[in-house]
Amino acid sequence: MLHSDPASSRSLGADIRALRKARGMKLTDLAAALKRSVGWLSQVERDKSAPSITDLRGIAQALGVPMSMLFVNTSAPAQELGYVVRAQDRRSMGSGDDGLIEALLSPDLTDDFEMVHSTFKPHSKIEKPTQRPTQEVGYMVSGKLDLIIGGRRFTVGQGDSFRIKGELHEWANPYDDPAIAIWVIAPPVY
Repeated sequence: MLHSDPASSRSLGADIRALRKARGMKLTDLAAALKRSVGWLSQVERDKSAPSITDLRGIAQALGVPMSMLFVNTSAPAQELGYVVRAQDRRSMGSGDDGLIEALLSPDLTDDFEMVHSTFKPHSKIEKPTQRPTQEVGYMVSGKLDLIIGGRRFTVGQGDSFRIKGELHEWANPYDDPAIAIWVIAPPVY
């Protein structure tokens, strides 16, 4: 169950700060985008002030993430928060419209990297090539995936791994089965 007051989570502010920094934004940049004061945003990032749902919607939009990324599951026992993420408690990422369903495996976004579980639906593909200032390593849990990384074409399957170092890349799953991959991405971008 998602907590209806994400500001009460000790990691909401830290996650917002991590997302802002991963995008190279200064406090002043995000505050201006939100039409809020730098002082208010600083308090939110230090979990001293509680943003409204409208504020959270604006923060998510300004950071380019789904609003669900700002909600933390509070059904976990206190001793697990920040350490363990149960399968049913993963935070969904993205809309899934392009055939890619992703969930955050990391407990929060405060580390130097993030882990992501990705399911590529059968007969799906990314709409256009993408490039991010990250280093990413993917491990194929099941299925097959066609990749173009830096102009090179690859087909990877169960047990294979691959790396993307800030290169232009794209993916396609032209096969009849879903492809599942686990990613380690540095720095966190979601």
